Amino acid sequence: MPLLTLKDLSHSRGLPLFSGLDLSLEKGERLGLVAANGHGKSTLLRLISGEEEPTAGDITRARGLKIAHLAQEIPDDPRPVRELVAEGLGPEAAEYEGWRADVALADLGFSIEAAEGPLSALSGGWQRLAMLARAVVGEPDLLLMDEPTNHLDLARIGALERWVLSAGLTLVIASHDRAFLDAVTTHTLFLRPERSRSFALPYSPALAALDEQDAADGRRFENEMRKASSLRRQAAKLKNIGINSGSDLLLTKTKQLSERAAALEEGARPAHRERGAGLIRLANAGTHAKALVSFDETTVEAPGGRPLYRFGPAWIERGDRVVLMGPNGAGKTQLVNRVLGAIRGEDETIRAAATLVLGHSAQDLGQIDGAGTAFGTINGRFDVGDDRARSLLAGAGLTPDQQKAPLPALSGGQRARLAMLVLRLQQPNFYLLDEPTNHLDIDGQETLQEELLDKEATCLIVSHDRSFIRNVASRLWVIEGRRLVEVEDPEPVFAALLAEG
Repeated sequence: MPLLTLKDLSHSRGLPLFSGLDLSLEKGERLGLVAANGHGKSTLLRLISGEEEPTAGDITRARGLKIAHLAQEIPDDPRPVRELVAEGLGPEAAEYEGWRADVALADLGFSIEAAEGPLSALSGGWQRLAMLARAVVGEPDLLLMDEPTNHLDLARIGALERWVLSAGLTLVIASHDRAFLDAVTTHTLFLRPERSRSFALPYSPALAALDEQDAADGRRFENEMRKASSLRRQAAKLKNIGINSGSDLLLTKTKQLSERAAALEEGARPAHRERGAGLIRLANAGTHAKALVSFDETTVEAPGGRPLYRFGPAWIERGDRVVLMGPNGAGKTQLVNRVLGAIRGEDETIRAAATLVLGHSAQDLGQIDGAGTAFGTINGRFDVGDDRARSLLAGAGLTPDQQKAPLPALSGGQRARLAMLVLRLQQPNFYLLDEPTNHLDIDGQETLQEELLDKEATCLIVSHDRSFIRNVASRLWVIEGRRLVEVEDPEPVFAALLAEG
């Protein structure tokens, strides 16, 4: 018997997020859930967990099914990590089975010191793993995971992948991390407003199968519409003949042909077109400088002054898409900050070309904070006028209500698209991007990739996203020990970093 069955499930928020969804989940299956930002992934997880009720349809859970839900949002909780995790056992079990919290934390790589410290002292990635430990400590039958790799470096992603594959749990995973989905899922559901599709395949082969089905749907629709058009032409000819000859039989036949054409047109369903979460477009202002950023022999230090690594001399030239890789804490963001300082003229060993125009996106998207709303961000920073600001924001996927909402009320994906719009309007010729795919859906990631390649953008990018790196990087800088080195092939770096967790 399936652990979970969805029958004709629908949910709407003004527009339908999904409708007529049928799905069954067997024990041991690991289902990847794929959709654009704001198109129902988190909502479906909440419906499955019982936190919300569907607009229509039925959810049948196996008797006694125990469900745990790892949500995207991390609570602001000052309590010790171990106490927070043990709470996942329930009040009674926590008193005499608290050791399970220690085991769950150890399995996910927590040290004793980190387990005893407050949740708020951990990085975003470790906080997410702590919440995962809390979700699994009670040994659920079904685990729902919402963007579990957000803020994790490759070492922690590798550890999470190995944990998922060894835990033997039944999972539903909403994620935009294509490489992670390929590594851990057995099934894929593409969630759509109509005709959602599921496949007993990981993400990449499932996407290929989906493309084939969509293409077949397109051909079928065109054939049916051609048949309907042909029937209407025949009906028109018969009608003229019937009128001229006064034949009631031909007029009856005309009506029958018209009805058949109408039935074909009514039943024909066009191929699916993704209702994207908004366009991402970038600009690339011109410059005559060959090297936009030059590095002498440079030492990168931790905030307290401790040397982390050395490198140089080095250059970032026009058209270079340099991706900086390394584990969390190695000093990637410190180098980003040094480059920012150089552009402001504050660094003696790093020089920026006089014609450099910066486009910067921070990991926390802090560059868009301060204006209150999305509309205020665009209208206040750029001389585009009210109507143009609204149009630009609509193109980025923000509805009129979202344009006026406080920025903290927007989802991570919506804020990420707003940040990309700000980048475009700055007209930069050098992009400095720190984890730009953290909150972008797969459609947004692919669009960003295409824009960077199409515009021949010059970039320094910090990223842990394997698919994004493979598609974008023209040069790879890797922090290895106390040196930054340039490598040709990312795959050995991926393998080494994934194995560290």
